Amino acid sequence: HLRKELKLKKLGIKVLSLFFIDRVANYRNYDNGIASKGKFAQWFEQIYKELIVKPAYCQLNQYRVEQVHNGYFSEDKKGHIKDTSGDTLADDSTYNKIMKHKEMLLDINEPLRFIFTHTALREGWDNPNVFQICTLNETKSETKKRQEIGRGLRLAVNQSGVRCRDRNINRLTVIANESYNDFAKALQTELIEDCGVNFSGRIKQKRDR
Repeated sequence: HLRKELKLKKLGIKVLSLFFIDRVANYRNYDNGIASKGKFAQWFEQIYKELIVKPAYCQLNQYRVEQVHNGYFSEDKKGHIKDTSGDTLADDSTYNKIMKHKEMLLDINEPLRFIFTHTALREGWDNPNVFQICTLNETKSETKKRQEIGRGLRLAVNQSGVRCRDRNINRLTVIANESYNDFAKALQTELIEDCGVNFSGRIKQKRDR
């Protein structure tokens, strides 16, 4: 993510990463209505703090770590979305930023870059600037896998809302669990048959690049 952000920031393209997780509690816990960070949130902040202070990424070190990541979960519709206060204005702010106002999320000066979700963003959510999808879950349904991957199959837009058609920029990286291997092959085969798309040399395992 950070390497991509360094590359595309000068082009005015906001970079987003999306995490699908297996359990809401792994990112956010609720105890008597009080929210606290789950292990994924804690691990993310630890790793982010280690990386963002490296000389290569110093120009990206503009925000507090708590500002660059957040989550949206269907369970949060009970009224707990953003922080420990349970304040409805904060709840509405997070919901609108992630679910309604794409232009706000795509603003390069908006700190939020990493979004964690369980099921809420699999469908009905369309954001063109998702460049990384990390699946920290085990999705057995092919339909759900299609929905997850589909969150990143959009042409990126710059700060003027103009779509970028450069194939070197519009590249989706999926950090997947093993179950995705067969699914990816099947999906490619279907697209070849239905759309005549040629994937030869276009999808590669990172270790083989």
